This record gives sequence, C-alpha cells and structure tokens, in this order.
Amino acid sequence: MSFRPPKTAPATAGVRPKAARRLPGLLLLPLLLLLPAGLRGDTILASKHDLSVVGPGPIKASSESDVCVFCHTPHRGTGDLPLWNHTLSTATYTPYSSSTTKATIGQPTGSSKLCLSCHDGTVALGMIANRSRPIEMRNGVVNLPAGPSNLGTDLSDDHPISFLYDSSLVAADGHLKDPSTLTHKARLDHNNQVQCTSCHNAHDNQYGKFLVQNNQGSALCINCHSIDLWTESSHSRSPKTWNGVGPNPWPHTPYTTVAANGCENCHAVHNAGTKARLLNFADEEKNCYTCHAGTVAAKDIQSEFNKFSAHPILATSGVHDPVEDPVNGQRHVECADCHNPHASKPSPAVAPNASGALAGVKGVDVDGVVVNAVTYEYELCFRCHGDSLTRGPARVNRNTVQTNARLQFQRSNASFHPIEAQGKNPNVPSLIAPWTAASRMYCTDCHNNNQAAAAGGTGPNGPHGSLYAPILERQLLLTDYNVADTSAYALCYKCHSEGSILADQSFSSHRHHVVDLQTACTTCHDPHGVERSPRLINFNRDYVSPSSTGLIEFVSSGNNSGNCSLTCHGKDHVATPYTLGGLPAPPPPLRGPLRPR
Repeated sequence: MSFRPPKTAPATAGVRPKAARRLPGLLLLPLLLLLPAGLRGDTILASKHDLSVVGPGPIKASSESDVCVFCHTPHRGTGDLPLWNHTLSTATYTPYSSSTTKATIGQPTGSSKLCLSCHDGTVALGMIANRSRPIEMRNGVVNLPAGPSNLGTDLSDDHPISFLYDSSLVAADGHLKDPSTLTHKARLDHNNQVQCTSCHNAHDNQYGKFLVQNNQGSALCINCHSIDLWTESSHSRSPKTWNGVGPNPWPHTPYTTVAANGCENCHAVHNAGTKARLLNFADEEKNCYTCHAGTVAAKDIQSEFNKFSAHPILATSGVHDPVEDPVNGQRHVECADCHNPHASKPSPAVAPNASGALAGVKGVDVDGVVVNAVTYEYELCFRCHGDSLTRGPARVNRNTVQTNARLQFQRSNASFHPIEAQGKNPNVPSLIAPWTAASRMYCTDCHNNNQAAAAGGTGPNGPHGSLYAPILERQLLLTDYNVADTSAYALCYKCHSEGSILADQSFSSHRHHVVDLQTACTTCHDPHGVERSPRLINFNRDYVSPSSTGLIEFVSSGNNSGNCSLTCHGKDHVATPYTLGGLPAPPPPLRGPLRPR
C-alpha cells in the first residue's frame, strides 16, 4: 500500500521543509507518539506498515529506526511520486478478468504499482533506492511472507485495479455509480483510474486493513457499486448472527451480522476462491452453505441436496455464468440459477406470483420469451424445464409425449393444472378446502421438500431436495399394482379428497381402478397438462395399449361422463361409456379421435 498522490501533484509534492527533513526517523517517532490518539489517525505508527525496529508486527527491521524510509525518501528515490524509495517490481501480472466486467484492465499503474513493490512478494522488503545495501529484516525475513497480504503476481483473484472509471464504463456496466459521486474518502487517482489507494490508505489503519473508511454494511463497496434491489435484500438487511455451529462464516471480517458483512458474506476483495466475480469459495454452493447450513439462516438448505431426489447442484462446478444462455447453455444448476443473492428477501406471495426468494431472477414467460426478472414462479421453472433442448426424457411413457412444461401448462390446452391460469373444469367435487375450481397454484405445491411445512414438517420450503422423485413434497407412485393406501398417492390426496375419489363422486369407476385393479393415478392422468384431452387424461403406454379399433383415447361427454377406447388389464374397450348415478352417457361429441403419436 502507498500514500495516494493528489490529482494534480507538482514535482515537489510531499517534500518537507528542510528543518523537518533533517530530523531522523528515530527523533520523529517519540514526537508522534506524544500526540493524542485522535490526532494520530493519519500515520503508520503502531500499524503493520511500521517496519522499523520498534514496529508492532512480526515483520520488522533488525535495527533500522526510520519508519518512512521503506517507502519514501527526499533524495535519490526511484523517481516515482510521492518521493518513492522502495525498489519497484519488474513482474508481469495476470490481471482480473470475467465475462461480466466492462472495464479494460491491464498491467498495474500508478500507486498500485508502488503497493505491489512489496505486496507481490517478488522484491525484498528492505530493498530501497537510497541505500547501497538492503535494510536487514528480523528473523531472516527477506520478501513479504506468504499470507493474505502477499498477493503474488496473479491478480485475477483480486479486485481489479488500474482501469479507467468514467461515464462510458458506467453506461456499459449498468451497475456502477457515476464517478462524479466519488468525492468522499474512496477516490480515483489523478488519471481517473481505480487504484489500490481508492480503497486503502497506507498511513491510516483506524478501520483495519488500511481501508479508507469503515466497511460495515459494505459502505466502502457501495461507493462505486449500485446493484439492483440490493438495499431491500436479506443480505443487506438481515440482523442474523452465526449460532456457533460449524466454521465461522466471516473469519475475514470484524462484523457479526449478515447486514454488517453485506457484500463480504459472499465476496472476497483479495485472494478470492472464485476468480471471476471474486466469490469466497471456488465451489459455488459453498458460498451459500456457510450461512444456509443451519449456521446463520434459520433452515438447513445444505442437507436437502443430499436427499434421494434433488436439484443436482453438486454435479457441476464452474459452469454457471451470469451472462450464459439462460435456456440452452451447458446443462447445470446452481443456487444462483434460482436465487439472486443481491435481491432475494423473505417476502411471501400468493400464487402464481413469485415470492421475494425469487426476486431478480431470470425466467421464461408463457410465450417462451426470456425475462430478466420473473413475475411468476412458473417462469423460473420454465427456464430449464420448458424449451431447453436438454431437459431430459419423460418419466412416464405417455400416449401423447410432451416434456416441455411450458407447453404442458398452456392455457390453450384442453386441460392443465392451474399454474398459468384457472383450470378449465368447473366441476371438481374432490377438491379439499380451501382449494376450489377457481384456485391457482404453484409448481412448488407439488415439487417441494418432503419435510417442508406444507408436508407437516419443519424443514425449508422449495424444490431443493426430497425423498420422493422428482422432488415431490409427498409420495406419488408411478407404477401399477401397488396397494392403494393413502401413502401411495399422498401427493394427489393433498388436494383431492381420498374419500371423494374412492366414493366415485367424479368418476363411476375410480374405486374399481384404484383399489381393485391397483391402477396408479398417473396411468390415466398426466398431472401437468394435456393439449387435446380433458380431465388431464394421457394414458401410460406401459399399461394401456390400443383398442381393437386401434385407438387410445378418452372422449368427454359432459360433467362426470365420457367413454374410453383402449385395452387395459387385458380388456378391450371400444367407446365404453361411463356415467354417474346409472344414467346413460350422452353420445360423444363429433370430433376426430385422439390417436397414438
């Protein structure tokens, strides 16, 4: 770190009056120590940058008493401002780089190059220009030892430096403040570049790490960074603290709450685990686990991903990128695909609106158009389970195959669960209050943690993981010939009364099929939606085959009546009618049959 030169530094900047210049460092030291503590803020005395023999840290000189000489000299310096004395590094550096940065970042310049003369670890600490021999350091120390202060020559894991910060960059980036606002302690250099001295003052350590201001609540970070929705997010406002379970989530800061740590909950300015975007850990999910494993956040999310069925965030690493193709990029899922850590907040919502947990996340709308911030929960699900070319095969061998969830829930379909819109069947006698035929629902009403509150448990909400595939809140067996107890089809019975179903209130042969023939709900019904068939009828071809007429179809003829053409359980059905109350079924409507595809 170094003193930051003024924006218009004259050639004699920093030169002291001759009388003061003749005072050796050993005489200056006791004079400065006599000053009241409140008046000694702008000094390196008693800080780690005091490398003199009386310095407070383990890295200090064997006998040198001058404090300033390690960086500055009035005569015979390197020629760099301000009166620079330490030998500069000749290293070639690897600068910061990421897919999201809009700045042009090259080799270090200005004060950053001065700071790196010690902090890249390539030049001896005692190597100065105005001495014929290096200053000898105690305990055999020569260069800056390995540790957080030794940044090395690979700066790609450090906050970028030596780049022009102007209005053009602000316009291109979209998340930076206008440089004219940088009038406080955090400033640009005389070339309008961000340097080490934009954040650090080598002579003043009152805030720790030689920061130019207290960074509680990321006050230093938000001098430049303006992130959408940040001020209302949980990471900006939550007062939660570490409960002592597991490792300390904030070993690198002096702060003890989520709000106080702010950006540093996830980001490291130096020596970051993930170089691009400077995350604390290399594995994306670990940046979330530090707080969301029953340590700071109320619920243990980490354990959910170890369940039998889970979103596979552990299957890939280093794939997710904020500027990736949101629909057809390399197949993966990470926490940040579903949650925006700069915007997420505990704000509940009513279906189908997205809750605060999904604020600021990209999605796909009902027309297949990418939206930068979802309005409805299903828009997030459609991003991977809609038009993605690698969304995977169907779990059930359907008569009509459709694996695009966006198309399954289309309002133009003959039937669908009411995700996008109110369902088309006004007569559903099996619904359990408060559900009605006019209700709307979430994807997560079915795809949820099996230990969530809605399932009678105390676990976290959301489709992180479940004992039941595919991440179902309750069990739903997809095969025939199972004993038809409540648990076998518990997911269906969450909303549809088992008593009503088995009393044949909506279909005269429900009980016969479910109990006597041991037919699974999904053998007849496709729970997402069906383009051309009402009542969610889309037969499982593993158990249903064409009738003697070559048809597999269900034809509705009004409320609670219709006819089927198919072969199942060894019996051929050719337009076999059913109705309630023993009344004859009306004739089928005049339309083309639904033939196998």
